[in-house]
Amino acid sequence: MIIHTATGKTAGETEVPYFCAMSTSTISTSSILAKLDIKALNEMQQAAIKATAEHNNVLLLSATGSGKTLAFLLPLISALNPAHTKTQAIIIVPSRELALQIESVFKSMGTHFKVTCCYGGHLRETEENNLKQPPALLIGTPGRLADHIRRGNITTASIETLILDEFDKSLELGFLDEMSFIIGSLPAIKKRMLTSATQAVEIPSFIGMTDPVTLDFLNDSDEETGLTVKTLLSDGKDKLETLFRLLCMLGNRSTIIFCNHRESVERTSKFLKEKDIINEFYHGALEQPERDAALCKFRNGTSNVLVTTDLASRGLDIANIRYIIHYHLPGSEDIFTHRNGRTARMDASGTAILILSPEEKLPGYIAAGVEKIELPATTVLPEKPKWSTLFIAAGKKDKVNKVDIVGFLSNKGDLKKEDIGLIEVKDFFSFAAIKKIKVSHTLQLIKEQKIKNKKVKIAVAK
Repeated sequence: MIIHTATGKTAGETEVPYFCAMSTSTISTSSILAKLDIKALNEMQQAAIKATAEHNNVLLLSATGSGKTLAFLLPLISALNPAHTKTQAIIIVPSRELALQIESVFKSMGTHFKVTCCYGGHLRETEENNLKQPPALLIGTPGRLADHIRRGNITTASIETLILDEFDKSLELGFLDEMSFIIGSLPAIKKRMLTSATQAVEIPSFIGMTDPVTLDFLNDSDEETGLTVKTLLSDGKDKLETLFRLLCMLGNRSTIIFCNHRESVERTSKFLKEKDIINEFYHGALEQPERDAALCKFRNGTSNVLVTTDLASRGLDIANIRYIIHYHLPGSEDIFTHRNGRTARMDASGTAILILSPEEKLPGYIAAGVEKIELPATTVLPEKPKWSTLFIAAGKKDKVNKVDIVGFLSNKGDLKKEDIGLIEVKDFFSFAAIKKIKVSHTLQLIKEQKIKNKKVKIAVAK
């Protein structure tokens, strides 16, 4: 069955009733939306909530950035019973970044249900300690979840809700066996929801999607997107100089540059730094703290440019990205779609720019006649970012939170509210954005000070 209809009401007309009969939770949709600073659910989210309440197997197809996370978390909360002490639901995702993003949204909803996030790249023992008291919701990547199941760390018999976010990516080669093992280890599944931003994937039988209801919002998203596509012709095969000139023209707006290989990412990043373009690079070979630092500095405005592989095409929810630059042509239309999904999210607008060498042709899936960019004859370097990022060697496991860090920087570092930007607290360390002109003075003031009665390393993040 394929459904593509509105709920019959406008987005803000009434509160959407998403609670199922099995739920004993009292938290309301309106209170959750208020916590997330969202005024109303969109049509796709309302349809997903309604379909999940009425059907056990739902396939949701909707563009990246359209709000799918909320579309599956709201009905999921309705299925969680606070009286149960075992794990009730599991969300499987293709990347650690997406896992952490969903965990962050879930915690922001203020449900008081415990959630544990499992992914590679950090200590398994940390997750094992968190799993000793089973969380209501488990979020993770296939490899790490399968490892925990094999070790007996997860109580699989109590899990009744299965969500596969970006399931097409999770089912790619290398994930298939782990996915099959995980789902085969979940004997009590009653509800399944799969989400994707593409249609070109077959659902394997081991997932157990019997007579699924399909919600297809992909065409609507294509029609309503705020994305503009442009091309830029490079003088030669090596596009680095063209890229530099383009960034000078675009100014200091938030920009992601996609390359097809890790080596190209680092080469491009190095070239731009030598040209005095501040940037961060990001790819799968980096250790988790390096990934966290790169993304944090991009999110908080310490850098306006992120050079990356397609690892960043999914799972990154970074607000206000204005430009996507395809330094290398994407390998497929799906990759093109997911790269572009980092901008023009929800109601925002954005521009995707493809840099073409003389021998490259515009891919067939891009409409002919797109606007061609002409670069100015002279270049002016973009304005430098006004923020810098401090690394603080204390985090959640040290009982340190954002309020503690703001208080510390204000009281001990002599910073005003407007001098402090985005703060991100991880398990064992934190990042805090402060005005660049304040860094030297602040570090001098706090070098002998303590956070929560403990002296910790604080330095400019590498």
